[in-house]
Amino acid sequence: MEKKLRVGVLGATGMVGQRFISLLEDHPWYEVVTVAASPRSAGRTYEDAVGDRWKMATPMPEAVRQLVVMNVNEVEKVAAGVDFVFSAVDMTKEEIKAIEEAYAKTETPVVSNNSAHRWTPDVPMVVPEINPEHFDVIPFQKKRLGTKRGFIAVKPNCSIQSYAPALTAWKEFEPYEVVATTYQAISGAGKTFKDWPEMEGNIIPYIGGEEEKSEQEPLRLWGKVEDGVIVKAESPVITCQCIRVPVLNGHTAAAFVKFRKKVTKEQLIEKLVSFKGLPQELGLPSAPKQFIQYLNEDNRPQVTADVDFENGMGISIGRLREDKVYDYKFVGLSHNTVRGAAGGAVLCAELLTAKGYIQAK
Repeated sequence: MEKKLRVGVLGATGMVGQRFISLLEDHPWYEVVTVAASPRSAGRTYEDAVGDRWKMATPMPEAVRQLVVMNVNEVEKVAAGVDFVFSAVDMTKEEIKAIEEAYAKTETPVVSNNSAHRWTPDVPMVVPEINPEHFDVIPFQKKRLGTKRGFIAVKPNCSIQSYAPALTAWKEFEPYEVVATTYQAISGAGKTFKDWPEMEGNIIPYIGGEEEKSEQEPLRLWGKVEDGVIVKAESPVITCQCIRVPVLNGHTAAAFVKFRKKVTKEQLIEKLVSFKGLPQELGLPSAPKQFIQYLNEDNRPQVTADVDFENGMGISIGRLREDKVYDYKFVGLSHNTVRGAAGGAVLCAELLTAKGYIQAK
């Protein structure tokens, strides 16, 4: 790319916004030129607005420290200086829907980490290796919004990345019933142990809204584009429990699967390790070379050993074995704020750029 596209980050001071800033440092296609946040942060430098709340393991990139934070609600003003935006705003669902549509209507593509538009029928919710064809609804969305280049695309919930890729790799064997329990890191709530000391040595068996998302969103990923909207798949039936555990980064899932077709463990492993998608074929900058790794050791995947596989963009699967009640069971692990949040959105943007949906204004 001759000239980098100009990027704005909405909700730039929060944890996911910080992850966007961190991941986009030295990106070959994109340059963060605008940071926007709530009115209370506006008018201050990014460094000053974040203060002691920088939550990434790596230092704040020099290029953003002195950027003056803009008011995210001043849509026209923010949109004027960028080619597209990443959205990680912390608002109510209805406020997020409204502000993301407002940005899209300024002819500014919005790639969102938020859940607000995940079930809007003509908004694609995409894991680029799984359902890139869902971007085909964008022209229908543009027609509804009355835009030429503005649209919204979203990525799915962080927890499903630990098991949905495996189920996708096994599609030909027709999984039809899945039980999954997810063990979710505190960064999924935008927290560190400094913010949430009561999570140390603790487990909370409830995360609001998470079980419904974990059961339903994979079905939308596997759905089809029909008459300009995405119609979710009916199968497999998924039931979930979602538990908050004292881990900083990394969502783990223990899953049980029934298949309509007979399949061996060796066949399942082969499908996992050979599974790849459009990001790998196109060699997109953030794409993991190996999307899914299989670990043979009985005690893997582990958060400390495996969460950063492929810079946090890969999925780790282990402990695949036959089950007495279901056909097979396995354990999956994904990095919830990289693949499951900002990194997944960056990869979506890269694919949208490669397909011509995101261009310089």
